Amino acid sequence: MHGGDLLNNSTLYREFLAEREEILRHKWLESEKAGRDIGFERALLDWMLKHRTPWRYARASAKRGR
Repeated sequence: MHGGDLLNNSTLYREFLAEREEILRHKWLESEKAGRDIGFERALLDWMLKHRTPWRYARASAKRGR
């Protein structure tokens, strides 16, 4: 198995990528509202404080429902 295969098959890595995608989406939405780029760090902190826990809960619930 190659290192890339190990990463692609890693649940932790897939969760990281999904979370990063949500943060980038949040960054885009909040930047549009602000009329300027708010930056990744601000978007990350804002998303973690406002959305991370419910997002993780919904994601875990969806996985259990499969």
